Amino acid sequence: MNPVPSREFTNAMRALVGNCSVITVGEGEDISGLLVTSAMSLSADPPLVLACVNKASSSWPLLKKYPKFGWSSLGPEHRKLAENFSGFGGVKGAERYAGATWRTAETGALLLEDAPAAFDCEVEEMIDRATHSIVIGKVRAIRQSQSSGALVYWNGAFQPL
Repeated sequence: MNPVPSREFTNAMRALVGNCSVITVGEGEDISGLLVTSAMSLSADPPLVLACVNKASSSWPLLKKYPKFGWSSLGPEHRKLAENFSGFGGVKGAERYAGATWRTAETGALLLEDAPAAFDCEVEEMIDRATHSIVIGKVRAIRQSQSSGALVYWNGAFQPL
């Protein structure tokens, strides 16, 4: 059986609705982050989350160097932030954090101040598969705020929900 072409697979994945979140990584001036639609709950007891991170991203080596991360879900008002963390217009590293207010969490990870939900995590395990790592995080703290909805990715575009 022939493998499914990757372009066909990624086009089909665009038909699925994914909640937009940013994963923040690094310390001090050595920070970056990425937009993910693959972050989700893994376990409630103990509280564990997972996210899939491309090993070619600028964030992946920072997760290895600094084994902690922030996971902040995005609301409709965070579209520009989603674009920044997606690297639109060549935005990289610390520039991705511009235009938003961040709070340093217990582990030192950065959480979006007005995120509908944000999780401060320590990396418990990274499982490499093909082009990505499944990053399992132990939740150390949670922040929530009032939100007017969620930002989702569907059909190749950011959409308010």
